[in-house]
Amino acid sequence: MKRRWLRATVGGLSFSTALFIFQCCYGTPQDFLDDIMVQGIVKSKTSGEVIQGIKVSVDHTGQHQLTDADGSFGFYVDFLNPLRVSFEDVDGSQNGSFNPQDTLVQDIWEHVYMEIELDEK
Repeated sequence: MKRRWLRATVGGLSFSTALFIFQCCYGTPQDFLDDIMVQGIVKSKTSGEVIQGIKVSVDHTGQHQLTDADGSFGFYVDFLNPLRVSFEDVDGSQNGSFNPQDTLVQDIWEHVYMEIELDEK
């Protein structure tokens, strides 16, 4: 009984080691879909100041990111043409209150850079 348990344990560890080595040599499975980089900056339309804490999301992908202290955002998404990008103020009045905005980007190649100006409420 003890010998069977030892054999099963060593066999399981050997198989796990083989899988680990395979992943180290060949890596994890790759995403074979075309990706595009979406990046930009969000500013206030009235003051021209950058806005932190704006939720930038791409419809039908579930991906989103908040703008940083420089008002910048950037992330990769699956290639969609046209691409609908939404901007929403989610931090309330911390950085002011801004109206949501949607932008439709067409004729996309591999990189999208946007400078968005949001209206204050």
